[in-house]
Amino acid sequence: MDTFKPVEDSQTSLSELMVPNYANFGGKVHGGVLLSLMDKVAYACATKHAGNYCVTVSVDGVDFLNPVEVGDQLTLKASVNFVGKSSLVVGIRVEAENIKTREVRHTNSSYFTMVAMDEHRKPAAVPGLELMNEREVRRFVEASYRKQLKKEKQTAFAELKLEMRLSNLEEVLEGFNCRLGF
Repeated sequence: MDTFKPVEDSQTSLSELMVPNYANFGGKVHGGVLLSLMDKVAYACATKHAGNYCVTVSVDGVDFLNPVEVGDQLTLKASVNFVGKSSLVVGIRVEAENIKTREVRHTNSSYFTMVAMDEHRKPAAVPGLELMNEREVRRFVEASYRKQLKKEKQTAFAELKLEMRLSNLEEVLEGFNCRLGF
């Protein structure tokens, strides 16, 4: 695919009032509700860029920084940060606004990796990303770096699994808050 699209063409925001049936047992908005909304905005953003149906293949690091209260207006802002051949990394920033006081809190950010699919449900090529400013370049490079770190982590875990098969389990578990019961 020889086409390129600017980041701003697919930027997407979603805003929704947090209602009582979204509350968890602690009275705050349930994390699963937030993840569902993040998946929706990631889908819309990725699909706008790809021009095809997109599926979520991974979610990198969802750290809940601040609770979301019932009655808050939640706004999710999504942007394509990186594209591969058929994959896209969508960065999402989530903010909660107390609509009475107008106080805005950053509740979390995350990165969703999406893959574009053709009409036969096979990966489809996506347009390249036209980077128009330093922030977009920084986000692209950071996403590329996170992708490389993820590959290194997967390799390290594969090596750890092999090591655990070959070594003494007591040595591997030394210093952890566990014990072998067999």
